[in-house]
Amino acid sequence: MESIQSALKQWTKDQRIEERLESAKKSLLADPVVQKALEGKRINDDILDQGLIKLYEFQKERNNCEQCPGLAACPNMMKGYQPEMIVARRTIDLEYHSCSLKKKEERAKQQRQLIKSLYVPKDILDATFDGLDLDRDREEASRKALAFAVNARPGEDGQGLYFYGRFGVGKTHLMGAVANELRERAIDSYIVYTPDFFREMKQSIGDGTFQEKLDAVKRTQVLILDDIGAETISGWIRDDVLGAILQHRMLEKLPTLFTSNYDYDELEEHLAYSERGGIEELKAKRIMERIKHFTTFVQVEGANRRSR
Repeated sequence: MESIQSALKQWTKDQRIEERLESAKKSLLADPVVQKALEGKRINDDILDQGLIKLYEFQKERNNCEQCPGLAACPNMMKGYQPEMIVARRTIDLEYHSCSLKKKEERAKQQRQLIKSLYVPKDILDATFDGLDLDRDREEASRKALAFAVNARPGEDGQGLYFYGRFGVGKTHLMGAVANELRERAIDSYIVYTPDFFREMKQSIGDGTFQEKLDAVKRTQVLILDDIGAETISGWIRDDVLGAILQHRMLEKLPTLFTSNYDYDELEEHLAYSERGGIEELKAKRIMERIKHFTTFVQVEGANRRSR
């Protein structure tokens, strides 16, 4: 392949064009992004001259990535993809791979396809601590939620939170803010509406996705179980789903957060009943011991926000 520079020299003898080309080449090769890509690669002047267009493309795309405006505003030719420079058959070429934001979006899409009950209202997904209504009644709960979000260390510290309060006081909104703050720290979290999740897990036995769904929830870095206690309980849900999730997360030191209209004692009483009418206090107590030991109880007070 004829190099760009040799072709241009045949088209014109204008010394100024040659000087500008040489200046542009020096500027390109002085770019730290380009220098790092070339480091350790066996490239002579001929290969370099023939690959200048690829290098310019690499420089532009990678510098876009260095100043990333977010996935939605990605200016690269292929949104969400970044180039890697390779040398193949004595030629500079580029391979494109998903960037970290694109991979995260793809993971989130796969998660939503796998677990439908991950869906929560948009206003919850968009919740931030800056946008919370921080009245006195919610001050302590907001402070503890923020402290968890900025200090969480999944895999090292499995301590979570248990948010208790009446219907509509903003517990789920706080959890949305926690999830968004964790995302800023590149910590994966699931926020699951518990009644829908348990129904979905029961249905998933028939379509063969039960274990896959269970493993996904067990292993996520931070799990938020919203409105626990609102579900219809059964021994199977309590022991084989909730119990299995909490046991794994306890052993792996993965924090779990809860919201509920029940306090600890009320939830234990709820878990003791099954849909068949039996009472299994010991099994309920075993679940509650895990919850109590690995959460801090936080009462969320205030007026019903939904009635405004």
